[in-house]
Amino acid sequence: MVLGLPLTLRRGLVFGWLFLLLFLALVLGVALGAVALSPWEVLRALLGLEANPIVTELRLPRVLGGMLVGAALGLSGAAFQGLFRNPLADPYLMGAASGAAFGVTLFAALLGGLSPAFAQHAVFQHLPLSATLMGFLGALSATLFTLLLAGGVARTGELVLSGVVVGSVLTGATTYLMLQDADRVRAVFAYTLGNLAFMGWAGVKALLLFALLALPPLLLLGRFLNALQLGEETARSLGLPLEALKGLLLLSASLLVAAAVAQAGIIGFVGLIAPHALRRLLGEDYRLLLPASALGGAALLAFADLLARTLTRPAELPVGVVTTLLGGPFFLYLMWRRRGRA
Repeated sequence: MVLGLPLTLRRGLVFGWLFLLLFLALVLGVALGAVALSPWEVLRALLGLEANPIVTELRLPRVLGGMLVGAALGLSGAAFQGLFRNPLADPYLMGAASGAAFGVTLFAALLGGLSPAFAQHAVFQHLPLSATLMGFLGALSATLFTLLLAGGVARTGELVLSGVVVGSVLTGATTYLMLQDADRVRAVFAYTLGNLAFMGWAGVKALLLFALLALPPLLLLGRFLNALQLGEETARSLGLPLEALKGLLLLSASLLVAAAVAQAGIIGFVGLIAPHALRRLLGEDYRLLLPASALGGAALLAFADLLARTLTRPAELPVGVVTTLLGGPFFLYLMWRRRGRA
């Protein structure tokens, strides 16, 4: 129905629906969980009329943090798909996620002296600050090493292969660190599966800081990505400094991925599903696709986390498991369609 509307009206409706989905995810995410709350209780807590730590200290920062993580993954996924001119690309191509996970796991291993009874919580006691920095350093190092192996940003094909190699090596190193301390394996393993249970206000603030640094340059690169879809020679003929712009895109997108992984672990398929679905509604204009992918990724992860908290309550699933169960069939469908067209 939406596809048959005029382009301008269709784009307005798509963004309107995205904002509506975000609002709905916020309301449901705060109200539902192991303990269900009425809309009146949620409203009184948000207005400060009633002290309710379930709303203000547990669910609200978790929902907002999950939206920021989803926005980071959706936006960086769209940026990488535009850079590599491949709708099946995702935010983890450059090894940034594996690097961030290795940095956080190394941080957890260096804490030391944790008893098994408190390992699951004490490992992540300092996550919002120190582990975010370690995750960013790990992601940045992995990205730089990938660029070094590929011979620079100009060699797009080699970047993908180098990213796969670097990511595999760092995943192996992360597994090795986990196995050195059996008391810590469960906590780190739950984190690497993708988990928003550790999200607090400090994590939200850290994510917001990284987003303010990386979002503006990425959103301004929409015109560059549009030109790049016509081929590198055409983009260069328009006077665009390709290598410098590619480097800025890689750095900004890797920064977003690092912040997301440092706070929530490796959450797959959000950066693949959101841009691909919105591309069918908005077309290939990255000036619109980049912000829409951020909004779509935020809504998608918020609803996935809601499912993770309610499907098996009072227990909960890692949100990375839910996005994998949703995204795996979607990815197979995309592969089947591409093979059918070929």
